[in-house]
Amino acid sequence: MSKNFDVIVIGGGPGGYIAAIRAAQLGFSTACIDEWKNAKNGPAPGGTCTNVGCIPSKALLQSSEHFEHAGHAFADHGIEVKGLGLNLERMLGRKDTVVKQNNDGILYLFKKNKVTFFHGRGSFVKAGADGYEIKVAGATEESITGKHIVVATGSNPRALGNAPFDEKLILSNSGALSIDAVPKKLGVIGAGVIGLEMGSVWRRLGAEVSVLEALPTFLGAVDEQIAKEAHKLFVKQGLSISLGVKIGSITSGKKDVTVEYTDDKGAPQKAVFDKLIVSIGRVPNTIGLNAEGVGLQLDERGFVAVDADCKTNLPNVWAVGDVVRGPMLAHKAEEEGVAVAERIAGQHGHVNFNTIPWVIYTSPEIAWVGKTEQQLKAEGVAYKAGTFPFMANGRARALGDTSGMVKFLADAKSDEILGVHIVGPMASELISEAVVAMEFRASSEDIARICHAHPSLSEATKEAALAVDKRSLNF
Repeated sequence: MSKNFDVIVIGGGPGGYIAAIRAAQLGFSTACIDEWKNAKNGPAPGGTCTNVGCIPSKALLQSSEHFEHAGHAFADHGIEVKGLGLNLERMLGRKDTVVKQNNDGILYLFKKNKVTFFHGRGSFVKAGADGYEIKVAGATEESITGKHIVVATGSNPRALGNAPFDEKLILSNSGALSIDAVPKKLGVIGAGVIGLEMGSVWRRLGAEVSVLEALPTFLGAVDEQIAKEAHKLFVKQGLSISLGVKIGSITSGKKDVTVEYTDDKGAPQKAVFDKLIVSIGRVPNTIGLNAEGVGLQLDERGFVAVDADCKTNLPNVWAVGDVVRGPMLAHKAEEEGVAVAERIAGQHGHVNFNTIPWVIYTSPEIAWVGKTEQQLKAEGVAYKAGTFPFMANGRARALGDTSGMVKFLADAKSDEILGVHIVGPMASELISEAVVAMEFRASSEDIARICHAHPSLSEATKEAALAVDKRSLNF
């Protein structure tokens, strides 16, 4: 006997579980299907983000930063650490605990909001008069029916054609989070978010890290001035970053990986690594969804095709998150999940792609929202820029972290904020003020006139806004 629901969400990552909770809050009978398993084969909702992405990587970034501070920065504070050691097993165990806490938290939220959870892989069977029949393949197989279906199946790491992931020597983001001993030499292919974050973790713990990037520019999506500053700081920390490389053969031995490549001058090179992390992007996950069985349209890159409202070509079928167009960010997926649930209820869900913040959780952190300076130049937009360095910020000096800057870009005529870019301490938190300001179409003058607590890192935001009008007070 099939169970009937108003809304069925396939996928329990950030987009899926949030969509399910919001739909339930709006009065719909709602089910969420997710197949992630923990070490004991129990349910582990939260998707890539919670299990092998955002959450565990931040746990390891925090732990590795503590280790590096204890070994280097504490001495400046008059704190002497003798006999410093690394218990990697405990560090990884803490990471796993943090992940489980988030898994359990989602299951609690399902129960609290009366979302029916199914542990297994969801796939389309057929469309009928009552909606869509969905098969749940888990410990047992069952069939459920939903009037509205939300596809939130996320994405998978993209592998190199000549180097499939074995998660022992050639690692995806998943394997990079579970290396059981610090490698002496670690290779990273791809200088994107995952590559830089994972490279930073293992460098802090003692690995010699070499990052190989195919593009000729570093962090091409980031404001050029900010990217150059970040590159300088990462190299100073000890990350070896090679740009404009062309990867050739990759050969796995018993205990190492050999990578042959040409450098930016066309000269052949060869490097041997104990481990190799491949972080060259992600691909939409529609494996086993049986999209073709019901005629669900995919685009030429394999994403579920949707319109601006996340509607697919099928009536009452929606899709959100990494499996559709747009940035592959957990918070973008969450916003789309909420918007779709509200649209199903006849409300006007809204997602503004121009005010979605981006963050790279390295040290220093990099965060931005809106347009970069190179984008404004390419679009022919007249703008003003203002910057303020953290070296002139009292709180940053007290923290002992004065690297980086805040940068404002504002319309030359109206002074509306067009973009804010930060490299420095706690950039991930500071960027929120800029997001709020841009959502309300604030001017740089608005931020410059707002009182900011002293001493605080946020004063650098105010000073950068003042600098747009060339009236910074502390630099």
